[in-house]
Amino acid sequence: MQFRRLTAPVVPGTVRHLPAGNLFPMFSIATLWIPFTIIAALGQVARNAMQRSLTGPLGIWGATNIRFLFGFPFSVIFFAVVVTVSGDPIPWPTASFWPWLILGAISQIVGTGMMLLAMNDRSFVVTTAYLKTEAIQTAIFGFIFLGDHLTLLKVIAILIATAGVVIAALRPGSGKGFADLKPTILGLAAAAAFALSAVGFRGAVIVVPGVSFVTAASYTLVFGLFVQTLVLSIYLLARAPDVLKKIFGLWRPSMFAGFMGAFASQFWFLAFALTAAANVRTLALVEVLFAQAVAYYSFKQPLSARELSGIVLIVVGVALLVSV
Repeated sequence: MQFRRLTAPVVPGTVRHLPAGNLFPMFSIATLWIPFTIIAALGQVARNAMQRSLTGPLGIWGATNIRFLFGFPFSVIFFAVVVTVSGDPIPWPTASFWPWLILGAISQIVGTGMMLLAMNDRSFVVTTAYLKTEAIQTAIFGFIFLGDHLTLLKVIAILIATAGVVIAALRPGSGKGFADLKPTILGLAAAAAFALSAVGFRGAVIVVPGVSFVTAASYTLVFGLFVQTLVLSIYLLARAPDVLKKIFGLWRPSMFAGFMGAFASQFWFLAFALTAAANVRTLALVEVLFAQAVAYYSFKQPLSARELSGIVLIVVGVALLVSV
């Protein structure tokens, strides 16, 4: 099956949409972002697990660079397959593409750095709760920069799901709680950076001219990972050249982490092409449910009443989001 037989007529300067019927029979083109986001969230969980296992030998930034350095070749393969199947032309990057792409790529690196700093703080759990305000901040930035429209019910859904994550993440007596200003600032700043990253990548995807949304997503992913690989590799080369040597020495486990990173990003970008970034980042909170499920079934960790109430709010918020 070729994408070209599925594509609708294209208006110059716009991203084409592929009808969903034959590919995802249970979803319309307007709702494909839902399975895309869930697949991306699952891929991200797997990528994070691999990165954590490599933090010891490579350090924080070495393990972080793996998702970019080893993900980039896979993004090129994904793009080549998509272009071959779709028959779409390979567009030249427009002037409006670069600001959005650089905003997305650099904001993600900055957000990762601030998140890693927060992880070293004794109030890490509280900081993590603040990180989950990303969905709310994405809604704000998406409205300001892209004009993404959200209905009142969607805003309520985002608030409910975010509140659920905060309740589930907070632990009684952890650090100084909300009185500790440092993790508050780090968490909110990191969330803002990740929100800007989501908005930047969505902005880049939707300005790719004259191709299907699948090609636009893959195209943006290739350039995004290239910029991130370049920036972090130059940084490591200047500050810790031995880390780069260690990275290539651990190429086997790094390859899988890179693949899962590119795989997850591919589906994030597909979702960004179809709906507001805030919708995607709110549904992405299902990662918390996946983590709780792993903790419960794999590690036999029981759920507290507080965690259970938080999970209920997440489910209610996400269910409301995808139903309106």
